[in-house]
Amino acid sequence: MTIMGAHDVDEAVAITSAALRAVADRDWSGVAAGLEWSCYDTAVHIAEDFAGYATQLTGRATDSYAPFVLGAEPGTDPAGLVRVIEVTGGLLSAVVRTTPQGVRAWHPYGMAGADGFAAMGVVETLLHTYDILGALDAPGWQPPGHLAARVLDTLFPHVPRTDDPWRTLLRATGRTALDDPPRPAVWRWYADPVATERLVLCEISPLLAADLHGGGNGGFTWADGGPPEGTRFAAGMVTEAREAGTYRPNWGTYAIVRAGDRRAVGAIGFHAAPDADGRAEIGYDLVEGARGHGYATEAVRALTGWALAQPGVSVLRATVDHGNAPSHAVVTRAGFAPVTDTGDGTVYELRRT
Repeated sequence: MTIMGAHDVDEAVAITSAALRAVADRDWSGVAAGLEWSCYDTAVHIAEDFAGYATQLTGRATDSYAPFVLGAEPGTDPAGLVRVIEVTGGLLSAVVRTTPQGVRAWHPYGMAGADGFAAMGVVETLLHTYDILGALDAPGWQPPGHLAARVLDTLFPHVPRTDDPWRTLLRATGRTALDDPPRPAVWRWYADPVATERLVLCEISPLLAADLHGGGNGGFTWADGGPPEGTRFAAGMVTEAREAGTYRPNWGTYAIVRAGDRRAVGAIGFHAAPDADGRAEIGYDLVEGARGHGYATEAVRALTGWALAQPGVSVLRATVDHGNAPSHAVVTRAGFAPVTDTGDGTVYELRRT
């Protein structure tokens, strides 16, 4: 379902440009609130994002950003930067409006269609306008709640909602703390999560994995009892793979998030990327209170379905301890068949048909 479109980009550009133009007479050389960039460079970054997202769609990018750099002409003043934001925002809007449905392009946080890139453009300009204004003695700026709500619905399926979408978005991106839950130390959005009727599987990137393995929440709000120890261990495997240079995006660990309350209830993922023969092994873990509801089976079916649809993947494996009867039932219901006994457990396989 398409949530965001060109009209959202147009609205976000209009309201943020008006807010920034109102402070164009001030000194933009100071650091933007909460960032390491100056207000000037942050405004340039907004324009870079607009242009970059537009060209990802026009170029039908599959694995990286197009290799070009956009910048302001030397000597451009803040008022000129606002113009650059307006014209590049218009470029993104036009591309979103004309990109055929079904076209998807690469972004580090997942392949996305025109609606996803529209949402990314909106969240970049809303948040960075907030950062700039916070440093220019113009705090408290707030965009319309419906824009923040639509961004949350498009890119933040894992974030619990409150009755204030803007504050929720600020908190989700590490900017302000609501009373409950605590502000995440690390965060990201999800342009292309693996979704089922009741669950959203959100990849735990190396940055989130390091936080989770070190005792943090990994950017998620966890159900009681979470994150489980097995999930922290799996996050450590992601961190080790990154350090060893063997990490491959999409082939690590995913948080299992309940769609109903947007709480993480466990994790599922791959021990490593597929080997030369197209084989990979999966594992999973749930908090105790989430067991017995079919979540593990639903997650295994979803992730294995995704994996076996990837080029070159032929076989998925799962090893289950002999005494773990519930897990034997999970992999069996997901279509795995036993192939060998290790002495301590049973190895199951699911092959591409």
